[in-house]
Amino acid sequence: MLKRMRPGGYLAVREDRVPEASVQLERDGYAIIRHAFTADEIAATKTEIESIYEQLPPDGRGGNKRGGIEDDFRYEMFNRSGLSQQLVGRREILDVIDPLLGEDAHIIANTCWRNPARTEHRHGGGAWHIDAGPHIPLSPDQSWPEDIPHPVFAIGVHVFLMDCPLACGPTGVISGSHRSGLFPPAERLHDVDLQWQGEGVTVLTARAGDVALFVSDVWHRRLPTSDEDKGRFFLQIHYARRDIAQRIKPTSIINHLQPESIERISSDRERHLLGLHAMGFYDG
Repeated sequence: MLKRMRPGGYLAVREDRVPEASVQLERDGYAIIRHAFTADEIAATKTEIESIYEQLPPDGRGGNKRGGIEDDFRYEMFNRSGLSQQLVGRREILDVIDPLLGEDAHIIANTCWRNPARTEHRHGGGAWHIDAGPHIPLSPDQSWPEDIPHPVFAIGVHVFLMDCPLACGPTGVISGSHRSGLFPPAERLHDVDLQWQGEGVTVLTARAGDVALFVSDVWHRRLPTSDEDKGRFFLQIHYARRDIAQRIKPTSIINHLQPESIERISSDRERHLLGLHAMGFYDG
């Protein structure tokens, strides 16, 4: 656990008591806050977001997701929904993430997911993956020291706007895998029996109003659906340390370059060096 020191803003070890969900996130790579928000709060937010889906067409950022499912997503939600902006700043969430990321942690991405029921699973999250990193890569013959808590750099959060039982393909995580320093093995990306150090999948089923949190480095995926699938609907927020850049808008739209600087770029490496990056997971 950590905290920001003032003045100076340096990080230091936090020694005071923190929520159990913070402890579990650091140790296991995931946690669930049950009944975080009331039925009325969720119903109002769901209604507002549904109206945004109707009024605002997809903006093209879903192109890096497989299967042509751009309409499932709406981006930068705190810009488009006042109720979403309220939810992402609630203490029910911040009290859990601040001890891991620092009190000046910020939102790097805020995307709503509305995956309708389908007979064919086409969502790109249906393979084991990590959202970023590993932030501290290790070789297969290395292991993270048991007596040192693994640092957390980014946390994904799902605020559920409808129930997500097993039939609807909830997120599965492999406990402790964020400490592996590895990404999931390529030859087992769709293997629901994948394990890491004897730990198999933990299923994050949820009811509307629950909040699921997971470290960006933990191995996770959407699990297969069944015939009773009713789809998924949740507000996703990615929080990160202040040192990690926001990804609310693509760098093609928000950047620090003058037009003449862009005209002088002569290679892809120079584009990346100056901050014009291709869209990745958090961007779209």
